Amino acid sequence: MLEIGGISKRFGRLVALDDVTFTVRPGELFGFVGSNGAGKTTTMRIVLGVLTADAGEVRWKGAPIDAEGRRRIGYMPEERGLYPKMKVGDQLEYLARLHGVAAAEARASVRRWTERLGIADRLHDEVQKLSLGNQQRVQLCAALVHDPEVLVLDEPFSGLDPTAVEVMTGVLRDKADTGVPVIFSSHQLDLVERLCDRVGIISGGRMVAVGTVGELRTGGVDRIDVVGPPDATWAAGLAGVTVVSSDGSHTRVELSDGASDQDVLRAALAAGPVHEFSRHRPPLTELYRDVVTAGGAS
Repeated sequence: MLEIGGISKRFGRLVALDDVTFTVRPGELFGFVGSNGAGKTTTMRIVLGVLTADAGEVRWKGAPIDAEGRRRIGYMPEERGLYPKMKVGDQLEYLARLHGVAAAEARASVRRWTERLGIADRLHDEVQKLSLGNQQRVQLCAALVHDPEVLVLDEPFSGLDPTAVEVMTGVLRDKADTGVPVIFSSHQLDLVERLCDRVGIISGGRMVAVGTVGELRTGGVDRIDVVGPPDATWAAGLAGVTVVSSDGSHTRVELSDGASDQDVLRAALAAGPVHEFSRHRPPLTELYRDVVTAGGAS
């Protein structure tokens, strides 16, 4: 298990991280989401030892992570971290060797991962001559060639076409299935929702929510979708009920504590036939907006 415990970091007067705490379990895909400047990259750099925390610690396998432990991390930065004029194969083999992989094993690993990610035919090309999408694939290969025990990926899906996204998600899921903890940041919340076992939301340097999407829904507001009556006037006057949206026959209402969904149903039926009555299951994009707004208000 990778544990981030009470990490805080300041840059002058700027509080970049404020007591950030979460874990990434073995075999888990953990989505780390937040706006630009929220603290995602700073957290990842502290995990890697690029930055030093002012308080808190990072633990791996139950002990504070050291230099040897960090050698077992596969890292993919958001910015391109490759040598542009170096050939793909030579570069990947070199990076594997830096992690202590023997030469023959490094060459085999480079071949295996470039084939898996669809760039085996570009081994003799300079990185700068590749498309941005293929450079991203090389970047992921660089994070994988030394057979890491942890994967830390900063915006790994940026610039990828849908086919490449599917290839990369398959690779990440396969690595997680071998017991590797995988943490990645992304602004593509629909992808995070589909792929991740759990999600951590950071805002203003503070963790404002951690859990499965289902758990985040449980902690959110209670909303009901009603399809049937032609407008939302039927909901007026219902105690504890607020109309969130109304589009023709589709009305979404929000229930405060103590409000009854049965009262909502009876009022809708009194106004006309009800074709659908269901609890709204908000996507991660909506949950994210609600959680961040609530966190900012507090």
